[in-house]
Amino acid sequence: MRRIPRRRFLASAAAAGTAHTTFPWLKGWIPMTKQRHVVVVGAGAFGGWTALHLLRRGARVTLVDAWGPGNSRASSGGETRVIRATYGPRGIYTRMTVRALALWKENERRWRRKLYHPIGVLWLVESDDSYEKAALPLLKDAGVMFEELSGRETARRYPQINCERVRWAIFEKDGGYLTARSACAAVLDGFLAEGGDYRQLAIAPAEPAAGALHVLGLSDGSTLAADAFVFACGPWLGKLFPDVIGDRVRPTRQEVFFFGTPPGDTRFTEGALPVWADHGAGFIYGIPGNEWRGFKIADDTRGPPFDPTDGERIPTPETLRAARDYLALRFPGLKNAPLVESRVCQYENSPDEHFIIDRHPAAANAWLVGGGSGHGFKHGPAVGELVAGLVLDANPPALPPEFRLARLAP
Repeated sequence: MRRIPRRRFLASAAAAGTAHTTFPWLKGWIPMTKQRHVVVVGAGAFGGWTALHLLRRGARVTLVDAWGPGNSRASSGGETRVIRATYGPRGIYTRMTVRALALWKENERRWRRKLYHPIGVLWLVESDDSYEKAALPLLKDAGVMFEELSGRETARRYPQINCERVRWAIFEKDGGYLTARSACAAVLDGFLAEGGDYRQLAIAPAEPAAGALHVLGLSDGSTLAADAFVFACGPWLGKLFPDVIGDRVRPTRQEVFFFGTPPGDTRFTEGALPVWADHGAGFIYGIPGNEWRGFKIADDTRGPPFDPTDGERIPTPETLRAARDYLALRFPGLKNAPLVESRVCQYENSPDEHFIIDRHPAAANAWLVGGGSGHGFKHGPAVGELVAGLVLDANPPALPPEFRLARLAP
């Protein structure tokens, strides 16, 4: 049995103490006395971070992914993702964001890689402000630094935004964006550097027997046996587990556009603008700069069903036209901006947009993790920490009901 280095043990224990203030259900954390082998399927935001946390807690970990971390089919692919703590009345995600951000910063320092861009997040509020109003006390309770701005003050600070109909705004100082694809690669690099095992292979559907899962078949004809398994398979989770998950995770097609800013005009770069979210009739958001890739704009409205494996990733003229119309209204200086890049990704939605984190009902040693629902990437470090504790703790406490499979029972 491989010994757990004292430094890693102490670091894990210290991290667990911090996690308890964010996740009170993790108070049952018990250091592992016998090394266990855990297989994690999926190297995206949830799976990659879970594998890393398991490794740091002393497990032997094999991480498996069919196409690689942050690949173009993955929900965790693409250039950038927003990190924000405003979640309306859903305080569990506000608290998770706080914990996740601390872990993003910690690992940035450890790896000496720039992953987090703290340019702030600006929430533009029009008529219905119930979502933002519900968020304010939760932001305060979680210690999130924010400002409430009047419509007039918002327009003064950001003259490049047409604040017509904007009544007020929330500015999250520590919000911003994460470099998604680069972050997935960084997590894998860190995992390998610390002794993890990675296989780029597809898996066969899992077949539990006698209340447990014992072995996984791989696409090269080999098999993987382990003490425990975590399936963080993003939009493929329902296909791998049709009876348990099925259409409880539904991939939807989401289109993202990057527009070119005028030559030498810095008004629309991250030095001059924060990430913004326009919570009016719909939910449109954007990221300036994107490490010089252009001005990102996307509609958070759930798109049509999408096949993440075989679906063609070509944006539609209708969605592009809607993005241009919005841009002309809210950012008049970009009215005639050229489209310089676009991509089609997908969300993997649960019916209520809460995550799914629970045991497989027919296999006590297998965990199902998914349902990121378009807001999961930022939470990857905190989700991984939580799942690692659930897998390794001798007496794991009860999960929050928001994450349990039982809530989705017909």
